Amino acid sequence: MSKINGNMIDLDSKIYVAGHNGMVGSAIARALEKKGFDNLIFRTHNELDLMVQKDVEQFFEKEKPDIVFLAAAKVGGISANIANPVGFLMDNIIIQHNVIKSAFDSDVEKLIFLGSSCIYPTKAQQPLKEEYLLTGPLEPTNEGYALSKIVGLKACEYYNKQYGTNYIGVMPPNLYGINDNFDLKTAHVVASLIKKMHLAKINDEPQVEIWGSGNQHRELMFVDDMADATLFAAENYHGNSFINIGVGVDYTIRELSETIQNVVGYEGELFFDTTKPDGMFRKLLDVSNFNELGWKSKVSLEEGLKLTYDWFLENECKED
Repeated sequence: MSKINGNMIDLDSKIYVAGHNGMVGSAIARALEKKGFDNLIFRTHNELDLMVQKDVEQFFEKEKPDIVFLAAAKVGGISANIANPVGFLMDNIIIQHNVIKSAFDSDVEKLIFLGSSCIYPTKAQQPLKEEYLLTGPLEPTNEGYALSKIVGLKACEYYNKQYGTNYIGVMPPNLYGINDNFDLKTAHVVASLIKKMHLAKINDEPQVEIWGSGNQHRELMFVDDMADATLFAAENYHGNSFINIGVGVDYTIRELSETIQNVVGYEGELFFDTTKPDGMFRKLLDVSNFNELGWKSKVSLEEGLKLTYDWFLENECKED
């Protein structure tokens, strides 16, 4: 019996959130629980290694979820992507293949795949429309990760066309928030800047170094805002291709850094190291198609950064 009635997913649907301990997966789990879904399936990495095909197949055969949110991925900031392109390419392709194929083999009714705005061509016209995918070269500093996400999105599209499945891809911008990764070796830009400025503040350091010119732009979305958008897409978007979800506004890294500086209360100097790469100069999503479905972002950048810093103070400072 179908668990999707019209646009609504039944509250008793058996839902598997792959990657529930990560920032994205945990936000999706919170959003599902808030909406009243209580038949949720989670597995830690120790309980289920998504890199092991046989184990993933057996999990799906046993549990037979109705809906799958595929949020599990190997992720990291610019330095991590530069250092380990093989891992970001191959690990993600393996995880995606194992989950998507097993979902198909066990007759999952709907699968929602989380993409990333870094998959768009580095010199594409701004804002980025869905149809710009694969129209030009990718940003070299995260090409491996971007290629893996393109493979996942295309897999969903091909399954839909060939087998009539209901697999959708949602494309968020840069994400930050609760359960973010604050390891300075692998963190994304927001978490990295929050931790750097917090450490500089408590250690009375006069300067914080920031990679790049500060002129590059980023669209930034609070992760709980993303989760709300993803659940909305799961119930309201139907199509073979993916759809952009986001806030529709971007900021320079300098503007972001100054906002974080104010939130953290760091009074030192911000030094932008132009010998380090900027990464993709701009990747603002065109979210007009998604907005037309009836969803718009609810969390401002400053509000999201304050929530993130509060979470960091409560959960991460013991590691300083």
